[in-house]
Amino acid sequence: MSDEWPQSSGVPSDRLGILAQRRIEAEIIKPIYEILKRDFGIERAQAVIGEAIRGAAVETGRQFAAQEQDGTSVASFVALQVLWEKDDALDVDVLRVDAGHYDYDVKRCAYAEMYHAMGLGEIGHLLSCARDSHFIAGYDPRIHLTRTTTIMQGGARCDFRYRLADRAEGDESRE
Repeated sequence: MSDEWPQSSGVPSDRLGILAQRRIEAEIIKPIYEILKRDFGIERAQAVIGEAIRGAAVETGRQFAAQEQDGTSVASFVALQVLWEKDDALDVDVLRVDAGHYDYDVKRCAYAEMYHAMGLGEIGHLLSCARDSHFIAGYDPRIHLTRTTTIMQGGARCDFRYRLADRAEGDESRE
């Protein structure tokens, strides 16, 4: 990302990182999930948790977008990534970043490690991974995420490919 790109106005340096936030949420969700499983079965319990998380992710994306003084963009989204990476949460290889694309691979994921250690590995994908496409839909519906594999669900990496829908694939004018 070049220095001329706008920085996100919504990221105070003392803000709690997403990994720490997810740990707090997981500690609250875990006993609820256990009761849901006991009373309604694993499939229904996961459906309820998934629905709640998806809705929360869209709303969180909207809240982040509302803090962007100059509006949302791929650049403003990239500037937010410090929150997901805070506390050594992710080992990331950035492959491409420009006005229309943000592509990166995650090689190590502390979110997956944390959920497995908490005994929540079976819903870790619901608590974190599944949020990503819903968050970006709330943040900027023009940006779309494609991901084919995650560490949480046994992959060697997570492949994040964000695209701004209204830009031509070959337009790299702001790399």
